[in-house]
Amino acid sequence: MFLGPPGAGKGTQAKILEDRFGYRQISTGDMLRRHRSEKTALGLEAQGYMDAGKLVPDDLVIRMVEAELANVENVIVDGFPRTLPQAEAFEALLASKRLKSVAVIFDVDNSVLIERITGRWSNPRTGRVYHEKFNPPKVAGIDDEDGGPLVQRPDDAADVVAKRLAEYDEKTTPLIAYFEKSGAFVHVNALGAIADVTRAIIAKLPDVDSGSAA
Repeated sequence: MFLGPPGAGKGTQAKILEDRFGYRQISTGDMLRRHRSEKTALGLEAQGYMDAGKLVPDDLVIRMVEAELANVENVIVDGFPRTLPQAEAFEALLASKRLKSVAVIFDVDNSVLIERITGRWSNPRTGRVYHEKFNPPKVAGIDDEDGGPLVQRPDDAADVVAKRLAEYDEKTTPLIAYFEKSGAFVHVNALGAIADVTRAIIAKLPDVDSGSAA
């Protein structure tokens, strides 16, 4: 499980490890959007809550994650769980499947995150993420792989970012404490270059008990 505030680099690192080691990345945001786009039973159920202006309930998100785990065991869950109830439900789900989990906690200063997030651009077709300063595309505004346009999300505006980080701190501090207490966790300094953070993650994961990991 990759845990860290918005802009900490969770998605970038998940993609690198997915390509290098064959892990399957599960991003709950992408997962929810796909279910809605494909109009699956779970997606239609989630859409009902969203149309009513309500948050998608934890049990529905867990069912979506469970569906993702049906055909693969070695996964990186990016940005989930976000709350204690989600963490407890997810741990119970993994235990029922005899899977082990490791929480990789991305440590980064909020002032750096604001710079990271406000300079972020992404490919809406593939989810590939760039940064105008730290990881720019070869041609500004154009994806390196498919040549299509890049976009900047509305919630990457500076005022919105500050609000998102404050909300993350409030909700996730007890969540991190939960995983630290469980013992299956590692901390990673996410302030370095992308390659340095990747090396740090790889170096720390072998110290955790071997087995299938989510």
